[in-house]
Formats: sequence, structure tokens, C-alpha cells
Amino acid sequence: MATIVFLHAHPDDEASGTSGTMTRLAREGHRVVVVYGTGGEHGTSPDDLPDGMTLAEFRRREAEASAGVTGAERIEWLGYVDSGMHGWEQNAHEQSFHGADLDEAAGRLVEVLDEEDADVLVAYDWHGGYGHPDHVKVHHVAHRAADLAAQRPRLLESTMNRDAMRVGYQQALAAGRGDESWDPDAPIDGGEPLGTPEAGIHWRVDVTADIEAKRAALACHASQTSDVGMMLQMPEDVFLAWFGTEFYIEPGRAAGMVDGWPFADLDAG
Repeated sequence: MATIVFLHAHPDDEASGTSGTMTRLAREGHRVVVVYGTGGEHGTSPDDLPDGMTLAEFRRREAEASAGVTGAERIEWLGYVDSGMHGWEQNAHEQSFHGADLDEAAGRLVEVLDEEDADVLVAYDWHGGYGHPDHVKVHHVAHRAADLAAQRPRLLESTMNRDAMRVGYQQALAAGRGDESWDPDAPIDGGEPLGTPEAGIHWRVDVTADIEAKRAALACHASQTSDVGMMLQMPEDVFLAWFGTEFYIEPGRAAGMVDGWPFADLDAG
């Protein structure tokens, strides 16, 4: 059995980005640990938020429910506050993840890595997939923590395949389903790109065997109607096309994307 730690920026990021991989790892007997940088304080507040409960507390419950679906055995929180999108005043909040001291934030993650003797640490690509300040911070914190950990874990970076997204977008337009104003090749608000060109990706992981678990993990975060709600409204074939594959960059690995399971060597051990 190996231990794989996933660092995510907000509750629900694990469901949309890596829940298929997490579910398979747990199913194969590995220990899955999820660490969140923030509590997602600037997400959508649900109409049924109980009196006296903060949105962060509500989203913690959703994260726990998601872990019940994926099989994650431990959830930890670095304790920072959601920084909001580019240019929001929350970027400068004294407890924002975006503005946190890198070594301090990495040190909090190192505590988990060392407690778990983590074999693998999964985070995000250099721009966090789409440039969200907290997602970018995940990348830097993970790399720094890997350097500081007593046992340096192998690093993987979750990303999106921009070339595949472009093809899917063009197919959606042809089927009369797409938004003609969207351009997957255009920079996001902060100037960062969306996803990674296929030439820069190392692993394409087929998670169709666990697609229902992925949909169920997303449903655990139903309070986030603006993004999760949109995903859950996709027809089954569209949902499978967009979420049936998860992509990873492995720093230091020779160029070239392969269809496979990045954790096969752990299985053999």
C-alpha cells in the first residue's frame, strides 16, 4: 500500500479534477489523503445554509461527503482563506492563501507529508489549470513542500488537455451545444493559459470505470451551483467526454504523453 496526498485549493476542486484517480487508488488499496489550502469562503452560499453556520463550515461537510465517495481516508486543511479571483480585494486579505508566506504554507503541508510518509504528492500545473490565484499557489506550495519533506515524494501535476478541449469545443459547436464566444486558446483574466498543450502532458488516465463516482463526488458539492451545477447538468455523453479522462504532468519525465496509470509501480510494490 502506498500513500498519495492530493493538495487542492478549495472544496470541490478534488471532485472535478482528480476524483476518478482518487477513487481508483482507494479501490486498489492505497491510502488517499486530501489537503485543502482554503475553506472556499468565497464560493456560492446555498439557500439552505443553516443559521449560525459559515459557508466554510458547510463546505467542509461537503468535502467529507465527497471523501466518503472517493474513499479518501483523511482530510486536512492548511487553514488559509479563499483569495478570490484575480483583482479581488480578498487577494490582499491577511490570511489569504494567495498571499501566504511560501515557506510557512509549505511547512504546514510538510507536517502532513511527514506524518503520512507520503509516496506521491499531486498538485497543479504552474498556472493552476486556469490561473486562479489559489490554484497557482498550490503549485508553488507543493513543490516547496516536496523539497522540505523528510522523504521527498514523487510529484504529479493535475492539468487539463487544451488540445482535447479545443476538439471537444468544436464538436459541441457542430452539435449546436457550444458557446460561440468561448475560446479555449485565449488567455484567462490574469493572462494565464487554460490547461496545457498535449505535448506538455505526460499521463492520460482513463477514469471511465469510476465516472459515476466522479459524478457523485461532484454532487456532494451541490452548493456550488455556478460551476458544479453546470457540470452536473451535462448530458451523460458530454459529461463522460469532458470528465472521463484525467491528465497529469510529471516534472522531470521525458516528453511524451502516454495512456496509462502513473501509479502502476506502486501497485507492483
